[in-house]
Amino acid sequence: MEVAIRLDRSAGLHGQICRQLRDAVLDGRLRPGEVLPSSRELAGQLRVSRNTVTAAYERLIAEGYLTGRAGAGTFVNARPEGEPAVPQLSHGVLTPRAMWEPMPVPPDYGNAPEFDFRIGAPDARLFPYAAWRRLLSNQFRSSAVGTGMPVEPAGHLGLRAAIARHLRTARTIETQPRDVLVTSGVQQALDLIGRVLLEPGATAAVEEPGYVPPRLVWESQGARVIGVPVDEQGLIVDALPPGARLVYVTPSHQYPTGVALSLRRRVELLAWAQRHDAAIIEDDYDSEFRYTEQQLEPLHSLDRSGRVLYVGSFSKVLLPTLRLGFLIHPPSLRHALHAAKFVTDWHTSLPIQAAMADFVEQGLFGRHLRRVRRVYRRRHERIAAALAGPLSKHLAVVPSAAGLHLSATVRATAAADAIDRAQASGVGVATYPEVATAAPDSPGVVFGYGMIDVRRIDEGLARLHQYLGAD
Repeated sequence: MEVAIRLDRSAGLHGQICRQLRDAVLDGRLRPGEVLPSSRELAGQLRVSRNTVTAAYERLIAEGYLTGRAGAGTFVNARPEGEPAVPQLSHGVLTPRAMWEPMPVPPDYGNAPEFDFRIGAPDARLFPYAAWRRLLSNQFRSSAVGTGMPVEPAGHLGLRAAIARHLRTARTIETQPRDVLVTSGVQQALDLIGRVLLEPGATAAVEEPGYVPPRLVWESQGARVIGVPVDEQGLIVDALPPGARLVYVTPSHQYPTGVALSLRRRVELLAWAQRHDAAIIEDDYDSEFRYTEQQLEPLHSLDRSGRVLYVGSFSKVLLPTLRLGFLIHPPSLRHALHAAKFVTDWHTSLPIQAAMADFVEQGLFGRHLRRVRRVYRRRHERIAAALAGPLSKHLAVVPSAAGLHLSATVRATAAADAIDRAQASGVGVATYPEVATAAPDSPGVVFGYGMIDVRRIDEGLARLHQYLGAD
């Protein structure tokens, strides 16, 4: 392994090598069992005599920091017992901008509750690992990598074409590959749109309760973000602030309530944007998982003035860790968005994009989507049936025919305490304030079914009912 050592040629070289190697062992940069470079190799690297390095190694072996094995090399020992670690650097004097101090960071998703009703992720067990490994390995050949130079910011042309074809077929969205921008998830799409459309101090409107990341992204860019209430028909258009530069909506399956934006509201929202010279961001959240034949037309399909930017991702159908999303933009914003993508990260991982293009073109995406839709439909129906049964005394389900979660309103304030106790006992449901932008006393609870096995649903909801019934 390589070892970084800086030498002051005006001081004793042997002592400096000893001290820096000792510090590396004490602070964990060199871990027990790791092999150091040979004395000849390190001497050449540092441009010192081999005897100088050999003397340093022998001293550290005598002190117990290293072990020499004839014919094998020099190895790091565990830190001697009682030996203090090297003091760490000071906390630092640099301070971030004030707006970053209260900014939340993602929770640790590592420890799953016993009954995993958390929202925001699909079932990783359903991912087609074998097919994906084959497609991805194909991209790590010299013929696929090509020159190895970065590609254009908009992304892999084959994937952009595949996305455009999929949206035309599945969502009646008429778009061309040149108007598709591949992103590292929906969150980056929101960031790019904010960079392009929001001046510092500009107003953006979001649903409330609603998805948290848009508010965080645009507030970090210096925008003023205002929440707009949602009812059983979706976003209340009459409550939009007149000065909003853009409006973010989840019309297919509102996050977190699950309601769909009615056709009347869609028309009203488009008319509002036209009157106020505003943009609409349509996040087609969970639209892939619809369990009825009836589908409302996307806002993008109804738009005739080029005001709707459509964002989506492959996170729910495949895996969130792929960080693969897309943005459908009007031609008037093409150059600005491509430039913003270049400034941000140049382009999303090309091998991942190319593998995804093949995944769609070979029909694997459609096959996988049909499979997981059947799985999630069973979970959706099981939870809906339970909420319509004994739990209906305490919870009123919000009708929803799509997505990977169901929402319910809490009928009594006392039930909120019972939900807290159920969470502590391993029932991984969430309340609106925990997952959405909403007032702390918002009486809503969310049941995700992306990660819970259908065989665990009844037992988990029965445990929740025990706590609710105890009141």
